Amino acid sequence: MSPTEVTRVIPMSSRRQHPRLLSGLRSDRPLPLEEHLQLHGPLARLDLIAELEASGLRGRGGAGFPTGAKLRAVAAQRGRPVVVVNGIEAEPVSGKDKLLLRHLPHLVLDGAVAVAQVLGARETIVVMDEGAASERAILERALEIRRRRHLDGKIEVRLATSPGGFVAGEETAVVNLLNGREAKPTFKPPLPFQRGVSGSPTLVQNVETLAHIAQIARFGADWFRQAGTHDEPGTTLVTATGAVGRPTVAEVAVGTPIDDILARAGGPSEPLGALLVGGFSGTWVPADAGRAAAYSRAGLARLGASPGAGIVVALAAGACGLVETARLLRWFQAESAGQCGPCVFGVADLARTTAAVATGRAGPGDVARLRRWAGQIEGRGACRHPDGAVRLLRSALEVFAVDMHRHMDGRPCSAARGRARVAIPHTVPDWR
Repeated sequence: MSPTEVTRVIPMSSRRQHPRLLSGLRSDRPLPLEEHLQLHGPLARLDLIAELEASGLRGRGGAGFPTGAKLRAVAAQRGRPVVVVNGIEAEPVSGKDKLLLRHLPHLVLDGAVAVAQVLGARETIVVMDEGAASERAILERALEIRRRRHLDGKIEVRLATSPGGFVAGEETAVVNLLNGREAKPTFKPPLPFQRGVSGSPTLVQNVETLAHIAQIARFGADWFRQAGTHDEPGTTLVTATGAVGRPTVAEVAVGTPIDDILARAGGPSEPLGALLVGGFSGTWVPADAGRAAAYSRAGLARLGASPGAGIVVALAAGACGLVETARLLRWFQAESAGQCGPCVFGVADLARTTAAVATGRAGPGDVARLRRWAGQIEGRGACRHPDGAVRLLRSALEVFAVDMHRHMDGRPCSAARGRARVAIPHTVPDWR
């Protein structure tokens, strides 16, 4: 998606008000280096790992691992580390990382350089999807300016291109790509923090996480904690899209009600039936309960959901959640790395049978089979790709249970018969 508006958060405390992530955003151009430094100031010489641990920052790429602990694990390894900026925004409807790369490149680069300095790394690699040509050009220009200013010292920052695809954004797939192999994930040891790029300990961080690191390196943990909740401090970027007035990337304090996030995206454009939280590999939740929920891990856990990759998709009440789920499962099938049976065959079975349910062609035992297959697929395979499909499907079977029974009785809705618009703004393969 192309975000059309950005909303800034107001810190919870008036003490030490420093600019948050999107404070320097300009809609027409990247923020120049001089303006960036005037706004944020130079990087401070903090004990960065300890400061990150105190800040409570968790990774903003989906897994939510504590950032300070991740840096400390890399620092504890033998050998000179490598820092990798994961700019492959794999969730199709997400826009937050591209926004940062396009408009605030120096904030991202500052974060990468700050962690490289504290880890003693000499090499930093920014990996982007080959389709992100404009973001690559902006980063090349930013790096050229920084080199002329000798801003990054002895740290060499270079760009690399990924062929793209959902699983290519997983950190082991990124490391495989940089080591000259296919961009496919693996959970076999050693993990990247132990031995990654060229056999060196490797820190892989996503774009938004590094932008937060750049600010914590300047303003400290106490400042970061002035927004958010006690257990989940700070701000976070959320892509709000679907049935909203204007698709938006918003910066909000963690714990902000989802209804406030939708309001910053112009509010619902029509009555809502459900929300998809966390992206395509996220969770369907009922609209009313979802809108009232706090956007945090704790708040969403009560609904069986998680912030995931920082996405909220509003589904109109007139759209069909089963049809949308069938479409997305076909996307999961198409995005498989093709390297293990649970994904190649299992996800295909889920996609095919969910499409049959959505169109009223399913047999009496098909829903039970979907539930059984989901249990057999979950937790297996070389990566977590099948788990995302299972999570999406299970939530659909609960949230759209009434629709499912209607479809199974031979009364599919107009969307299933191809007479309604597509509700989720992304092109996927033919799902029927």
